Amino acid sequence: MFFLAGAKKNAGQNERSSKSIYQKFRRVDLLDKKKTVTALKPGEDRAIFLGLGMIFSSVMMYFVLGVTMLRSYADSVWTEEGVCVILNSTVTADMNCSYNCGSECWRDSKYPCLQVYVSVNNTGRVSRLSHNEETQDTSSECFYVPRCQKDSVAMHVIIMNISERLKVNQQVTCYYDPSEQQENIILTRLYDQTVVFHSLLWPSSMLIGGALVIVMVKLTQYLSRLCEEIGKIKR
Repeated sequence: MFFLAGAKKNAGQNERSSKSIYQKFRRVDLLDKKKTVTALKPGEDRAIFLGLGMIFSSVMMYFVLGVTMLRSYADSVWTEEGVCVILNSTVTADMNCSYNCGSECWRDSKYPCLQVYVSVNNTGRVSRLSHNEETQDTSSECFYVPRCQKDSVAMHVIIMNISERLKVNQQVTCYYDPSEQQENIILTRLYDQTVVFHSLLWPSSMLIGGALVIVMVKLTQYLSRLCEEIGKIKR
């Protein structure tokens, strides 16, 4: 009986000892998990804020591009590309312009007006050529409008160099209005399809990157909760 009671007593002590050891390991495991969750949560929050910041920045870039570049690209009527043959390139007269000389100070200067006439796709239709849409809006008579400055001789040299280049290149690529509402033709477009594509590429990449960051964080949180639930079921 003595040995039997001692054996039972030792068994009870061993059982209590094993339970206490298990509880200690359980506490340590829970503490490690809490520390991990505590460490991960700020990192996840920062990642989500990063993704939201990228999305917000891309939206602002879309807005700026839409107001400036895309609007100008959509409003341009010179959409058809053709081949222009230079018929005549002549400096006709001096045009007046104003340049900034300081705070609320403007002075007058002059630049030569270069008029260029071309024939599009050998159709026999003669039209006046402008450098781009901006030049067409500034002066529909002159091919190129230089930046106004005090030195009128420098502007004269720029215009004469352009005139010489046009005389050397008798055939150039140009753009015209297929509906023929605009009689003038432009040499280059301010924003073509390539420029628009490259300009939209960066905000689009930022938008996709920000969305991916948020999706990855949410996926990580979901998998973490899923693993925790599976661990509870196994216990």
